[in-house]
Amino acid sequence: MLAGQDFFNLHNHDFVRVAVGVPRLRVADPAFNAVQTIELMQQAAAERAVVALFPELGLSAYSNDDLFHQRALLDGVESALRSVLDASERLPVTAVVGLPLQVQHMLFNCAAVVHGGRVLGVVPKTYLPNYREFYEARYFASGDVLRQSHIEICGQTVPFGSRLLFQAVSQPKLTLHVEICEDVWVPIPPSSYAALAGATVLLNLSASNVTVAKADYRRQLVSGQSARCLAAYLYSGAGPGESTTDLAWDGHALVAEVGNILAESQRFQDRAQLITAELDLERISQERMRQNTFGLNVQREAAATEGFRTVSFEPELPRSGAMLVSPRRYQRFPYVPADPGRRDERCAEVYEIQVQGLTKRLQFTGVEKPVIGVSGGLDSTQALLVCAQAMDRLGYPRGNILAYTMPGFATGDRTLAQARQLMDALGCSAHELDIRPACMQMLKDIGHPFADGQPVYDTTFENVQAGERYSHLFRLANLHRGLVVGTGDLSELALGWCTYGVGDHMSHYAVNASVPKTLIQYIIRWVADTSRLGRDVSATLLDVLETEISPELVPATEGTPIQSSEAIVGPYELQDFNLYYTLRFGYSPARVAFLAYCAWHAREQGLWPDIPPERRHQYTIGEIKRHLGTFVYRFFQFSQFKRSAIPNAPKVGSGGSLSPRGDWRAPSDAEAAAWLAELDLIPDTV
Repeated sequence: MLAGQDFFNLHNHDFVRVAVGVPRLRVADPAFNAVQTIELMQQAAAERAVVALFPELGLSAYSNDDLFHQRALLDGVESALRSVLDASERLPVTAVVGLPLQVQHMLFNCAAVVHGGRVLGVVPKTYLPNYREFYEARYFASGDVLRQSHIEICGQTVPFGSRLLFQAVSQPKLTLHVEICEDVWVPIPPSSYAALAGATVLLNLSASNVTVAKADYRRQLVSGQSARCLAAYLYSGAGPGESTTDLAWDGHALVAEVGNILAESQRFQDRAQLITAELDLERISQERMRQNTFGLNVQREAAATEGFRTVSFEPELPRSGAMLVSPRRYQRFPYVPADPGRRDERCAEVYEIQVQGLTKRLQFTGVEKPVIGVSGGLDSTQALLVCAQAMDRLGYPRGNILAYTMPGFATGDRTLAQARQLMDALGCSAHELDIRPACMQMLKDIGHPFADGQPVYDTTFENVQAGERYSHLFRLANLHRGLVVGTGDLSELALGWCTYGVGDHMSHYAVNASVPKTLIQYIIRWVADTSRLGRDVSATLLDVLETEISPELVPATEGTPIQSSEAIVGPYELQDFNLYYTLRFGYSPARVAFLAYCAWHAREQGLWPDIPPERRHQYTIGEIKRHLGTFVYRFFQFSQFKRSAIPNAPKVGSGGSLSPRGDWRAPSDAEAAAWLAELDLIPDTV
């Protein structure tokens, strides 16, 4: 149970900090190399890392050639290992170090897993390169040739073999597997089977030399293996001090998690380096649970995963006191990349998916006239842009777009002007329908107080307007043989912020339904910046982006601000963050709040996606808790019945959609009690 400051400790949320070290070393000087390794172990412990990985044959150096067969060197390596063992008694870190080791008259290229003054196990290298510049088979035997399960080293009897898993007792999601350099370069690496056997953190001690473009290949290899195995992957390469007789070394260290590079060393440094990163063990667990093909692969490869042995150990996980994950780790806008280049690519791809979806639907139905309501706000603007591009692709005139702006009781002059300007600039068939008479008739028919002059602005008052707009649109589609294009977005569906049935909830095709509000803003800006639909259009789009997000259903009175969506459902930038980690990963509310605090508590930290400083917000843990409470209730209990009846829409991203035919299938009458109860675990203040 989390309490007080313990909420802000990353280990209480199934994170673990790891380190990868690239020490300075000397060839054939084990005593010096041990000192350098211990110094980085101390640094890793000071940075509260739980695991520290070091390079291949790091206690001897890799480039010893025939010196590996010299007794003095091998004895020096064992003495160096004893020094590392002694240091590990005082340091709360599990170290994985490389060394040559003689067993039964054979020499092996090994990794020793060291913890608390003892060797937890020794893993030999399986695949020995014997091509190009590498001649390891000249010195070493493959680990497969030795059949015994234990060996004697430094006065200890320890497990030996390539099929060892090292599992933390108090954090079983932390299960390590070790392989060495070439092992990951083969078609089916040992770590692939280890992942199927339960390993979540894969470690590679390497002495890969550097050649042109090899670093790029390493990145691809490491990130790709972490993605395929749904695991974390740590890689430590040999660096300064190795012999440059015929090779060069760049000290490349990497940490990846499920395909993403989390940390990377600076290559070609003439100094020791230590990189750290926080691994999200819960994410790894969730990914494996969701991708049922992973479990199927475990079943199909049952014979190949037999023989793995588990060695238990108890790492010192600092679970009390504040220990925050770096705010740079989690983007404030998970749907919107902070990097301008990637952001433009994301916007372009999402826009193209929306256009392709609508184009196909129009082609299939034989309909040539999209019908759309245009409010002058974000969502209808984006949907109208998609309609315009679809007309261009199909070779139809943009005049085929039957665009209607339908002012009601609270429509503002600004949005009405923007709607008119946008329809005109795009060359649509622009129409204006005043829905107030029809709404007043409805209010009279049902006996609503507003019809008698009373200022009653309740849900009925709002929904009469929203419903009347879409009732008109559907009948207009009938009249003109058109297709109603929906404008509602993913954020609104998540929060139930739409009028059910004949309202903005419904359409013939909903192009925005899997695009969150935060991303829609950037797609519109991208269209404006690229002037792909004309400069006049771009100018209006920039005006739309500066407009308050409002349903414009309740009239603003003197001294009363315009109706604000975010004042009711919470800031979309924060609710989209909550949505992403709830929908994409299934995280608990307490975990989502922890990530949100890490990302949003300090505006000066981390990257922003082109937001001016005066608009960069930050949130206290109390504000995060309050808005998350709104999200949890509205998402899990309030609005599923609306999502169970939404029209077709193109899915645009792996962040999920809420279609009942796709990513999200949930009962309409489920309780939110379990999620709401978790809110009590979140503190109100720091």
